Amino acid sequence: MAGVRKGDRAALDELVPIVYAELHKIASGYLRRERPDHTLQPTALINEVYLRLLGPNHVDYMDRTHFLGVAAYLMRQILTEHARRRNAAKRSPGVTVALNEALDFSPERASSVIAIDDALTAFASVDQEQARFVELRFYGGMTAEEIADVTGISVHKVRHGLRHALAWLHREVNGDGAHV
Repeated sequence: MAGVRKGDRAALDELVPIVYAELHKIASGYLRRERPDHTLQPTALINEVYLRLLGPNHVDYMDRTHFLGVAAYLMRQILTEHARRRNAAKRSPGVTVALNEALDFSPERASSVIAIDDALTAFASVDQEQARFVELRFYGGMTAEEIADVTGISVHKVRHGLRHALAWLHREVNGDGAHV
């Protein structure tokens, strides 16, 4: 990990195969509800993440968990950019978005993906840890137990954080006081 921290491409080349299965699981989670003919497949998404990890703005990875978190964030970013390109028009106000539907990356839901990404980005400025829980759960396809294992945080705290974050996101996206 020390070489990756210093921006050593060879070290990153060695690390990616080691964590590839986990990256593939995260990518598959992102694309799970996507239409079968989607242009992005898990391997292509991982390759795009890899290219960004090699870019000039490399991150100083503290550990495996941090690396996987950055990779999951980059996957979300790539899919949101894909949705924005496919749907240049803004989501009309007054449209109610269900979180589980918005996390489906089909063209019909592109505006919802954008709305959820914007809300999750805003929420991250309020509570970065809980925003990460949501990202790992809904974009990465991890269970609360897996999130607890990856983050080193208790399952109880993860579940509580997910409930709180989802309620906040639902209110933010739908502009009402309803609960998820």
